[in-house]
Amino acid sequence: MDTNLDNELIEKLAKLKVKNPNRLNKAKRNFANKHRVGMISNADLLSIYRKQLKAKKIKQNPELELLLTKRKVRTMSGVAPVAVLTKPYKCPGKCAFCPDEKAMPKSYLSNEPAVMRAILTQFDPYKQVTARIRALTDNGHNTDKIELIIMGGTWSYFPKQYQSWYIKRCFDACNRRKCKTIEQAHQWNEKAKHRIVALTVETRPDYVTEKDIIYWRKLGATKVELGIQIADDKVLKKNDRGHDVQEIIKATTLLRQAGFKIAYHLMPNLPGSTPAKDLAVFKKLFSNEGFQPDLIKIYPTVVTKNSKIFEWWQKGLYKPYKEKTLFELLLKMKLAVPEYVRIIRLIRDIPKESIEAGNQITNLREALQTELKNQGKRCRCIRCREIKDQKSNIKKAKLSIIKYKANQGEEQFLQFTNTKKDKLFAFLRLRLPNHDSKNFIPEIQDCAMIREIHTYGKLAPIHSKGDSVQHHGFGTKLVAQAEKIAKDNGYSKIAVISGVGVRGYYKRLRYRLVGTYMVKSLNNK
Repeated sequence: MDTNLDNELIEKLAKLKVKNPNRLNKAKRNFANKHRVGMISNADLLSIYRKQLKAKKIKQNPELELLLTKRKVRTMSGVAPVAVLTKPYKCPGKCAFCPDEKAMPKSYLSNEPAVMRAILTQFDPYKQVTARIRALTDNGHNTDKIELIIMGGTWSYFPKQYQSWYIKRCFDACNRRKCKTIEQAHQWNEKAKHRIVALTVETRPDYVTEKDIIYWRKLGATKVELGIQIADDKVLKKNDRGHDVQEIIKATTLLRQAGFKIAYHLMPNLPGSTPAKDLAVFKKLFSNEGFQPDLIKIYPTVVTKNSKIFEWWQKGLYKPYKEKTLFELLLKMKLAVPEYVRIIRLIRDIPKESIEAGNQITNLREALQTELKNQGKRCRCIRCREIKDQKSNIKKAKLSIIKYKANQGEEQFLQFTNTKKDKLFAFLRLRLPNHDSKNFIPEIQDCAMIREIHTYGKLAPIHSKGDSVQHHGFGTKLVAQAEKIAKDNGYSKIAVISGVGVRGYYKRLRYRLVGTYMVKSLNNK
């Protein structure tokens, strides 16, 4: 199709109220038949649409933008996730369930999608970030707000020099220029096109120290994913995990003291466990104040080659749960998740051909949701309540607060929802540490702590205007409420574990950078 016809089609579509894919395809097909040309792809259409919009030849059509966006769910949580993988490096663990494929990061397989993308770049962080941003942009996603997720195993086991270099190169890719130091990279990112608003690393509970945490903060990290697998000493020992439950609690406590968001990796169906034990331990995570994760990934154990449990399975020493048993267990787990916890994933992205035994249901999340609906029940986790692109009366949003004890302090989960609380617009995690507790980070001693603030809905560009959930000031209202709660509870200061890319937002709210945290005095009028 020539340029004039492309423009004509976009102008026509921009004026139409095309509300679903079928109507969009019908309009494209009718146009193609009329002009005797081939069907244009949505990606090409989106590119033309943006050019026309920038040239002010058409008016913005949000519904059309959404239809033209490929896999639009990727940015429906309000940020653009960019996952990258570290180079293959030795791991301190000898876990029975971990595959150990040659020339691959420990526990990762060469045919996993994320690994395949990393291999193409030879695990180069700059190239990986650049490629993911380009792919998201080409598919119609806004990439102003980046959630950087660094995968690859035990992050704290890598040399400090590699950690610093790796993250600096990720920032270079988002800043679109090379910096000399990590500090300079952070400074530039505050005003960059692609701002890193959250940064995740993953590690083992027994490789979390005060020094590690302080160093990760200097790098800009805001969330840590802990591979705990199961909080049961006997099962951990049987699987050669190399740590006990007490080390899980210790790591969780240190991370929470520093304000980090904490995600747990959980593995039901490990050798030595049972469905009853899996469920009991799972529930304990939300009743025992030593744990209380903010997010969880549930990875049902699967048997893959190059692992110890593969040998056990071959010898008949390990037998995975039957599909029905596993499915019923996961249903009970989902129903046990509190409103303040987000289930990030329900299965590892391992191709079917690599699974020798264990779960083979690829659409596990969808299947579980369907079954819960059939039973007249629903999961109350954050992900299942996110507003995404659903319609709801935002003007009637109500604030509610959930309080719970965790790691020598009180957590308050502030949330804006609809009346039924089944649509979540925004939330804030506020930590009120015990007044007599000692913090190993001096700059946040005696501070209330905002550990996370998140507004859902389609990712809105920075400084943009519109009707999306991200344009209704929920974030500012939540921060103001958190400050009031902190002051009423006797705190003179409040700190935020802010992603580098959102420091500017907090500066506008009169926070200032102290060490690696944004801090505000509550004594000022």
